[in-house]
Amino acid sequence: MTRLHVFDMDGTLLRGAATVELSRHLGTFEVADAVERAWNAGQLTDLQFWESVLPLWMDASDAEIDAAFAAAAWIEGVPEVFADIRARGEHIAVISQSPHFFVRRLEGWGAHRTFGSDVAPGRPPTTDSLLTLQDKVDITLGLLADLGLSEDDCTAYGDSRSDVLLFERLTRTVGINPTDVLRDRCAVVYEGLDLRAAYALGRDLVPS
Repeated sequence: MTRLHVFDMDGTLLRGAATVELSRHLGTFEVADAVERAWNAGQLTDLQFWESVLPLWMDASDAEIDAAFAAAAWIEGVPEVFADIRARGEHIAVISQSPHFFVRRLEGWGAHRTFGSDVAPGRPPTTDSLLTLQDKVDITLGLLADLGLSEDDCTAYGDSRSDVLLFERLTRTVGINPTDVLRDRCAVVYEGLDLRAAYALGRDLVPS
């Protein structure tokens, strides 16, 4: 029997936020960091957030985005964990509210499917293009149906409020440095910066 492993990205696989990592590499860190803080404080809507940060990357080339991805502050062990999952014949999905043009680069590290907000510089964002908390649940359930798996065949890894609905739906959940709002919804909690250790806790949730 195979399994589905669903990973959040920002704060889970990535120590910070993709928007900040992109802007750090492209020289617009201070503005992006201020926008991120305002959004986290509830001072900006999701749409206002994207309207503020997308212009910061207007002139970024694919090569520059690749370089920003490679230089980002990833947690240790992501490629190794993905390789182990694939070697077992299991499936990997990464579902994030960050831009899909950044998230999809994790397919180069072994993710089978990636999902993110359908936003890009030079294209005005709309509410329909943004990935929501409920979308995480709906995408996961859709993937399980496509694979012929049940919810018990899924392990989810996350860190914050964007994962709350998914963690409330599933029973095999791993909080990676979780915020207070998610902590009580985690089956197990990992504190640290090595995905291999968090993944080991996730594997322990599955009966042998």
